[in-house]
Amino acid sequence: MLEAFQATLSSMLFMFLCISIGFFMKKKSLLPENSAGVLSKLENYLFVPALCLCTFSKYCTWESLKEDYIIIIYSAVTLAVMMIIAIFLSKFFTKDPFTVNVYRYALTFANFAYLGNAIVPIVMGDKALYYYMLFTLPHTAVSNTWGISILNPNNSKKNIWKKLLNPPCVAILIGMIIGLTGVYDYVPTFLTSTVYGLSACMGPVAMLLTGFVIGGYSIKKLLKNKGSYIATALRLVIFPIAIVTCMKLLGADKMIMQFAVFAFGTSLGINTVVFPTAFGADATQGASMAMISNAIGVITIPCLYAAVMYFI
Repeated sequence: MLEAFQATLSSMLFMFLCISIGFFMKKKSLLPENSAGVLSKLENYLFVPALCLCTFSKYCTWESLKEDYIIIIYSAVTLAVMMIIAIFLSKFFTKDPFTVNVYRYALTFANFAYLGNAIVPIVMGDKALYYYMLFTLPHTAVSNTWGISILNPNNSKKNIWKKLLNPPCVAILIGMIIGLTGVYDYVPTFLTSTVYGLSACMGPVAMLLTGFVIGGYSIKKLLKNKGSYIATALRLVIFPIAIVTCMKLLGADKMIMQFAVFAFGTSLGINTVVFPTAFGADATQGASMAMISNAIGVITIPCLYAAVMYFI
């Protein structure tokens, strides 16, 4: 148990340090004001797609899909339940329609991509990342469609499914084709090395981006938001414990429960800041939840993972 806790804590401290560096650089104006947009584009157009492409092309096979489809089923069902709970609970936080949607997103999705994808290979191994990405496929699909639409103050649902044609999703599809056809073994080493090198940038740059975005707000103002503490407690403690307990009762594999910790129990990401800002809406609530949950998550995430490893 102690070994699992230390390994996860070390990873979380590394990520938190990257957040702190991004925060410091923003407060000291060491980077241009448009740096958040540049870092975000690097993540979404280069680093995340590289990680998806690298992982799926290497490990996706017909056998893995036939044997491990249950991973996706567990995730999809759990996510559907979480959406229903989030839609219900979000109404009790505020009366403002848009802020309700911010809470709705925060209670449905943890930072399953940027943070989960970065921690899983460190504490569980590279191949585990592939299975984790299978687990989070429903999250990727729903967050890029329904999730983005509710963070738009105009609430535009036009061409909602076209939002799936984004670089990470396209990279997953290409990676699956490469893996299923066996082409990966014939790809030149310099290409695989390049993609792997770019994928390694995903976690640190995502955390730098998180800190840089949070640094644009007043810390005192963000800390005064009482709703953020309640949402953080639900996101980091109550929801993941309830989900893992239910999975245990349903006889889920231990690995699936480990994935649930990182998919449902990680801190809130920055989508509730980046997208509202892009649409011209106030992102203070999202920034507050992101800052508080990332700080507290340094301890709660290692504790949850260690508990699953030891007690289950």
